[in-house]
Amino acid sequence: MKQNNQNLDQQIDNSSLEKSGITNFILRLMLKNSHDIQQPQVRSAVGKLSGLVGIVCNLLLAGGKFVVGILSGSVSITADALNNLSDAASSIVTLIGFKLAEKPADADHPYGHARYEYLSGLAVAVMIIVIGFELAKSSVGKILNPTAVEFSFVTACVLFGSILIKIWLFLFNSKLGKMIHSTTLIATAADSRNDVITTSAVLTAAVVEYFTTWQIDGFMGLAVALFILYSGIDLAKETISPLLGEGANPELQELITDYITSCPKVLGCHDLMVHDYGPGKRFASIHVEMDKDENSLVCHELIDGMERECLKIYGVHLVIHYDPVVTDNPELERLYHLVTAILKVKDERMSIHDFRMVPGTEHTNLIFDITFPTELRGQENIIKSALENALNDLGEGTYYTVITFDPVAFN
Repeated sequence: MKQNNQNLDQQIDNSSLEKSGITNFILRLMLKNSHDIQQPQVRSAVGKLSGLVGIVCNLLLAGGKFVVGILSGSVSITADALNNLSDAASSIVTLIGFKLAEKPADADHPYGHARYEYLSGLAVAVMIIVIGFELAKSSVGKILNPTAVEFSFVTACVLFGSILIKIWLFLFNSKLGKMIHSTTLIATAADSRNDVITTSAVLTAAVVEYFTTWQIDGFMGLAVALFILYSGIDLAKETISPLLGEGANPELQELITDYITSCPKVLGCHDLMVHDYGPGKRFASIHVEMDKDENSLVCHELIDGMERECLKIYGVHLVIHYDPVVTDNPELERLYHLVTAILKVKDERMSIHDFRMVPGTEHTNLIFDITFPTELRGQENIIKSALENALNDLGEGTYYTVITFDPVAFN
């Protein structure tokens, strides 16, 4: 088991240190202990560094595009400059969000303040939506009252340079976002990718108007605005979701359950529930099955060890509920496998746990939980009736079922 834990730690360290080139140089230059990315202080410093780099780059881009847009009379270039200005403001909000998320837990907030990172992402989304709406109004005005766009070599150079910088910002924030598992930085990277598309559209409009008589600048500006609105709404959905209590990352669920089931004396686990209080602030509970005949003190010691290891390896404060399981009753084991087989015929994703049997003189009660896919909600009575019919049709006796249905998201 110790070797297994070391392997898991090594996998995490390797994935965290996958950085090279300019990103690696900036991290080493600006941050101490940049290699120790699992530490909350280092993670926060990475987020603030991303915000600082975004502020500098976007302010430079906004300034250059404002000058070119005013000199050329291009509303789409000016619109793109405003987009960069909003990106700079977004980076400021990101910087503040990571700073506030560093605040330690207090009496009023015992789980810490890490959700500030989600709130900063939501603030960025709102700003993007407002800017997109204003740009849409300006572009419609340009469509109704078109004016010629002055195109020059300088204009082309500014826009092309903007595209290159935004491509680098996309790669930079993507790498940092994956490194520290930050939805805010990944969303920031997606915004930079969108800017590459919108600036390319602006450059296309300028070139087309220069070589033809088509005045498409207003239409391109409107397209940019609509794209900004779409990105803002999409970003808002992504940042609101964890605040509403979205399910745990499937990868994290799998890592935890794989670790638990690999531990000594563990027969199975279920009912994993993860509560997200912000990056690095996750609390979880799970039921772990062990033989009822095992020494309870030994099981308690093993469970304590699992809880400590999950905090150390995955940064999850885990609470484990001990479920004693009967393993020496052949009839119970036979019925368990029989019920499982019947359910698998209906849907392979269904499984059972906490299986108990209460024999009676005229019938036998089977008491258990069924893990079932979300899309089968509303069919609980149908599943129960079909299962009882299949059992009773075997002619082995009369069976009643007492079933608790658990969504697969918690198992």
